[in-house]
Amino acid sequence: MDIDLYVVAITPGIALALGIYLTDRYDKEPLHLLIKIFIFGGISILPAILIERILAYFNIFTGLLGIAYVAFIVAGFTEEFVKRVVVKSFAYNHRAFNEKLDGIVYAVFASLGFATVENVLYVVFRYSNVSTIGLQRAIFSVPAHMLFAITMGYYLSLAKFGESERQRKYYLRLSLWIPVLLHGLYDYILMSKSSNLFIIFIPFVIFLWSYNLRKLNRYYKESKAMYMNNNDEFD
Repeated sequence: MDIDLYVVAITPGIALALGIYLTDRYDKEPLHLLIKIFIFGGISILPAILIERILAYFNIFTGLLGIAYVAFIVAGFTEEFVKRVVVKSFAYNHRAFNEKLDGIVYAVFASLGFATVENVLYVVFRYSNVSTIGLQRAIFSVPAHMLFAITMGYYLSLAKFGESERQRKYYLRLSLWIPVLLHGLYDYILMSKSSNLFIIFIPFVIFLWSYNLRKLNRYYKESKAMYMNNNDEFD
């Protein structure tokens, strides 16, 4: 057993989870709940693998269309679906989910649990002979899972605190399909191995960071404002 490879595989997910935990400064989520969601996010890779194998079996397409099927349906839909199930099962109706930033925190923890186990499978087992795989995935793949999750959590919070049933259902749909779209595009660019598409990979990654950090910052500011207002009431 190569302990160093396990450390390389596990560290990015834990570091990013810690970063999100520290971002939630004003009304922190219960640590035991976050750990549970992280663990079940990791466990969710098991049904994901099974579903992906079944869906891959029905890939009747060839060329770029076949790659799109794998990127958007096999990988993107399946992985975002199981991560969302974890959040919906353990956090969505929990009393601690009482502000919009919470949706992002819970979604990120579920996603990083998934990404950490996936990273172990890639770094320790599948590509253990590729010396740069750990660094590559630490820079791109694991953070990408976090960014997809920020979008998911953003819309889950809009659904949670929606003003009408119609609005809540609308945002619940978006909490799945927009992360699937982003995840699918990310995978499609890489899987296509097209030099023309790869040109847009770094700009797309920059867009993901900008797009999602704006969402995170918006809810962070709302959390801070709520905290300040509550404190003012007791002064």
